[in-house]
Amino acid sequence: MKGSAIHYSDAELFWIHDNHRRPRREAHEEFQAVWDRPDVSLTNFNSLCKRKGWMTGRSGQFRSGQEPHNKGKPMPSHPNSRRTQFKAGAKPHTYRGPGHERIDSKEGYVILIVDEPNPWTGASTRPVHKHRWLWEKKNGPVPDGCVLKCLDGDKTNTDPGNWKAVPRSVLPRLAGRWNIPYDSAPDELKPALLAIAEIEHAIRERRQDRKRTA
Repeated sequence: MKGSAIHYSDAELFWIHDNHRRPRREAHEEFQAVWDRPDVSLTNFNSLCKRKGWMTGRSGQFRSGQEPHNKGKPMPSHPNSRRTQFKAGAKPHTYRGPGHERIDSKEGYVILIVDEPNPWTGASTRPVHKHRWLWEKKNGPVPDGCVLKCLDGDKTNTDPGNWKAVPRSVLPRLAGRWNIPYDSAPDELKPALLAIAEIEHAIRERRQDRKRTA
């Protein structure tokens, strides 16, 4: 009857206590066979042991040096799962090898995967800003204190001729802090705006040099 208590004899309780450290399922099956108690389910058996505080002493974790029960055995699998398993030499669909490009969603630059060792992760490839990578291939490293400025305003145009190394302190002037923003200016004005920004920067640097030497 549902909800009615299950009674155990003293002998049964003694047997359960004597075997409580064995795996629960194994001990329960033997209990049913030895004492002819099909009315005691595994749930009932577990509940009794928990109420009495008769724990197995196992945490469910592997102990140091313990071998898994399936060591050396082939892993069974369904034919459908085997069909979708990775084969030797296969690459995941997310693999992006040398030559792959994407647009940086934050800055808008082209990111290129190149066949060069990654100094940070040790991988055989690394991501680079394509415009800088191509520019340095042609012109050498970007000078200290300088950044590459896109001349036509299209950051996806990675041709080295579309980029110029300018002092980092020139960027605020090109951003429109004191005049027309460079990137939104008409194409015919861009060369003049860049030239003015560079001249103003050179004048400022010369004044500071004079103050330092005065």
